[in-house]
Amino acid sequence: MVHLIDRRVQGKNKSAPNRERFLQRYKGQIKAAVARAIKGRSITDMENGEKISIPVKDVNEPSFGHAKGGIWESVQPGNEEYLKGDQIARPKGGGGSGKGQAGNSEETTEDDFAFQLSREEFLNYFFEDLALPNLVKTQLTSTTDFKSQRAGYTTSGTASSLHVLRSLRGAMGRRIAVGGRSSRRLRAAEQELLALLGQGTEASDHRVVELKQEIHHLRLRLLAIPFIDPFDLRYNNRIKVPKPATQAVMFCLLDVSGSMDEQKKEIAKRFFILLYLFLTKAYEKIEVVFIRHHTAALEVSEDDFFHSRESGGTIVSSALNLLTQIIKERFAKSDWNVYVAQASDGDNWDNDSIICRELLNHQIMPLVQYYAYVEITEGEPQNLWHEYTQVQENHPHFAMQKIESVADIYPVFRELFKKQTTSMTK
Repeated sequence: MVHLIDRRVQGKNKSAPNRERFLQRYKGQIKAAVARAIKGRSITDMENGEKISIPVKDVNEPSFGHAKGGIWESVQPGNEEYLKGDQIARPKGGGGSGKGQAGNSEETTEDDFAFQLSREEFLNYFFEDLALPNLVKTQLTSTTDFKSQRAGYTTSGTASSLHVLRSLRGAMGRRIAVGGRSSRRLRAAEQELLALLGQGTEASDHRVVELKQEIHHLRLRLLAIPFIDPFDLRYNNRIKVPKPATQAVMFCLLDVSGSMDEQKKEIAKRFFILLYLFLTKAYEKIEVVFIRHHTAALEVSEDDFFHSRESGGTIVSSALNLLTQIIKERFAKSDWNVYVAQASDGDNWDNDSIICRELLNHQIMPLVQYYAYVEITEGEPQNLWHEYTQVQENHPHFAMQKIESVADIYPVFRELFKKQTTSMTK
């Protein structure tokens, strides 16, 4: 018998299984505490952990105790002021031994249970009800990933993969098959011997002696059959088969023209940072392509996308043309699910906005699973918004929202990427 002892080191006063059960048990209270924490922190701090507090009354465990039954009265020794039956007035001021006065409801009090959520745990609650909309598999493509799959039994293998029941069943079948004829003949010989002896036949009779010798021989033959043989052993057979997977790519389009002042660019950057954090958290295998544009569009790295400075006019169609080109050259619809998020202030040449609408309607939307557009402006919607409204009417997988300030980033983000109750169809 082998005894296994888990000596993996865990943090002080921490137990991973107990902590997991605790988080699952009080999921509702923790989600509410995370929602309160989100209001008080900036988007750029979203990937950090958080100190969470929940009321102690929500974590108290029910307990049973032994109480003194019946009706009883008592007088404590050393009492000189009160006699049995006296009524004692309630003391002035609050009872109990609580400390201090009522404080701010946002602060942790003695009645709160406080603990620290790790970065991973915080993001799990933060992104729990979000998902890329319309994430369906356009085609099951062969990848380098494999999964282990059972494939019956084999006559060779390691001891850990031995299938005991199957082996014993095979051994029993072999013993029956090999010794079946001898067993039948043994039963017949024993019955014949009993019949002869019952008729008074002498033990020295030739037939009786012959039957006894045959019975002894048959029993030895049956005992010689091994209980289990190496031929009977069967092992679980597992093979690796290609694991179908869906490939997804997310395009981030950012307007960096002169009309996009630093405040608008900062809002756009925060939106894409949140989006990028969400993608890397939710999906292990998803590619992200960054496209910046003013009068011309360019595919850039993540660092250049967030930090490079540009100025000039705005021709949004340059970014859409580059987007179409990249999709057709590198991300075929038969193999990829394509998602696009675009941030702009909506300012664009009038004639170019019409071109953008045509590009979306006839070239881009048939190639993508979902397209999200956010317009960053405090005033009335710009001409690009009005043209995009017509695109939304024709394509249900096109979504658009307006952002006026930093406070709108997260609500808009949740609206654009909330989980769909039903699959969207084009």
